[in-house]
Amino acid sequence: MAAGDDNIACATLVTGALKISSIDAEGQEQILSVIHPAGFVGEMFAPIAHHNVIALTDSRLCLFTRSDYESAVARFPALAAALLRRSSEELLEARTLLDLKGRRSAKAKVAGLLSAFAKSASTSSCHSADSFMLPLSRSDMASVLGLTIETVSRQLTGLEKSGLIRREGARGIIIRNAPGLDDLTNG
Repeated sequence: MAAGDDNIACATLVTGALKISSIDAEGQEQILSVIHPAGFVGEMFAPIAHHNVIALTDSRLCLFTRSDYESAVARFPALAAALLRRSSEELLEARTLLDLKGRRSAKAKVAGLLSAFAKSASTSSCHSADSFMLPLSRSDMASVLGLTIETVSRQLTGLEKSGLIRREGARGIIIRNAPGLDDLTNG
């Protein structure tokens, strides 16, 4: 989906990861949200799309035309309630990303982003995932956090050396000390 397109469909992400972004007046991309499986994309009540939706990995989506979506919501009130609940969760996740930009240290920003990804990757609402694949590149992480790519890389290395995380391959993250990571985020 691209900003300015007719808003004729919405979708639920089945597998993969998506980012919702906009382009500012200087041509710089601003990442507004990262969508994980079960997440919803599309602007239900707008005639045109206001943001870009871009796949970060191979992704599968369940697409609904706008008219089919409106009809299903009218017929199944529980579906409307579930979508409203999920939209509220995604709004909170987007606000969390915005809040990370205001953190004082680069380490707190990166730790907070990893904690947010661990929460999103979890299959349980009670606890975060112990491991996950980073849905964003270091460049995208830098964009979200208002840092440079080099700073993001240094902070990831620092978090690994301190025993809070372990990296596996280019994008694998294992959380070794979730309370420590949370302390950095909130400290």
